[in-house]
Amino acid sequence: MATGVDVESLLIAGRRPSGDGLARMPRDDAPDITRLRVQIFADGADLAGILEVARNPIVKGFTTNPTLMRAAGIIDYEGFARELVAAVPDMPICFEVFADEFEEMFRQALRIAAWGEQVYVKIPVTNTSGSSTMSVARELSQAGVKLNITAMFTPAQVRAAGEALAGGPPGFLSVFAGRIADAGHDPLPLMRECLQIAHPYPNLRLIWASPREIFNVIQADQIGCHVITVTHDLLKKLSSVGKDLDQFSLETVQMFHRDAAAAGYTL
Repeated sequence: MATGVDVESLLIAGRRPSGDGLARMPRDDAPDITRLRVQIFADGADLAGILEVARNPIVKGFTTNPTLMRAAGIIDYEGFARELVAAVPDMPICFEVFADEFEEMFRQALRIAAWGEQVYVKIPVTNTSGSSTMSVARELSQAGVKLNITAMFTPAQVRAAGEALAGGPPGFLSVFAGRIADAGHDPLPLMRECLQIAHPYPNLRLIWASPREIFNVIQADQIGCHVITVTHDLLKKLSSVGKDLDQFSLETVQMFHRDAAAAGYTL
């Protein structure tokens, strides 16, 4: 009996099929996680956790930011960063400036860049007053600093960043697709547009930042996004990709039963 649900079209559009469509999805439609085109960068600031995920062959780099570092209880910014650079010397690592004035932002970026060849300096797309930082980014790029322009939400911001970093060293354009979705906007068409904007700049790669679910990794891979950042907690869910849905259903039922028994619930 036909369901009227075109699963393939929904996947391409970045939407989940529902109802009968989900139940009738072919079991072999999920990609092989070990053969993804999109590169996974682990996002976090827990050094022990970073060292653990660094052993995972699907992890190709690392990102962090002052908010994550504060949450992890890090007090010595540079000390933590240098320890991390020494621990994983063969993969890209992104550290963010925290200055708000452009001159100080430039100084911090030069200092951070000196921590290692694999270090990329994260520059927010604006300062806290909303003034574009692209003049600073352009100057840093021309000085040979590898940058990650971060906290971008719009194609216009990506276009400005691409122009600022054009012809410079390798860099990243980080678009917060997860937060765009939080605002009620479908990030998929926006990310496709951003990929087109980045295409003329061979030195730059687009990052799908702040994903909210593992399916975002699949979406990023399907559209040809270069990198996706994934938190350590979310990384643990990658093992579910490709799992038989009937088996997944059974495991869920078993979990509910096990936890109810462990809690000693009675009626």
